[in-house]
Amino acid sequence: MAEVRIERADAGRIGELEPITRSFHRHHLTVDPAIPGIPPRHEDDWWAIRSERYRRWLGAGDGAFLLIAEDEGSPVGYAFATLHDEDDSHATGERFAQLESLAVLERTRGAGIGTALLRQVYRELHAAGVGEMVISALVTNDPAIRLYEREGFRPWVVLLMGRIPDPDRGS
Repeated sequence: MAEVRIERADAGRIGELEPITRSFHRHHLTVDPAIPGIPPRHEDDWWAIRSERYRRWLGAGDGAFLLIAEDEGSPVGYAFATLHDEDDSHATGERFAQLESLAVLERTRGAGIGTALLRQVYRELHAAGVGEMVISALVTNDPAIRLYEREGFRPWVVLLMGRIPDPDRGS
């Protein structure tokens, strides 16, 4: 693998993310927490929803950005971050970031591309005057959680997902 180049990209390049996003989906299937009654979406649906969200976020004009990592001119990974107004429960700056996606092709995992993308996200955020970031990961995605914890991030909010019970069924 040659030296990976990371560059900021616009919505016109979202289509190039499809193979990486599908790779990301396959990885998620290996770490899925198996929530009863809520299976993972089909790969095609996942891509359709995710790519539309990326377009919408980039078009909103609120500072969201996409970074693409390329090896010899071909995308091998990407990071997508959004910006939000100050957090109401913690003393953040006027804006804080959320890392929406960090994805790397299966064949290039373990080569430091994810870490390089994360570091470039930090550079972009520092340049925008943003000092805090929220990152989510599937609770069963231990490699991702280890990466983020090595970078100084800690568990903050626990989100639970499940089917809504019948309120008349009793407990």
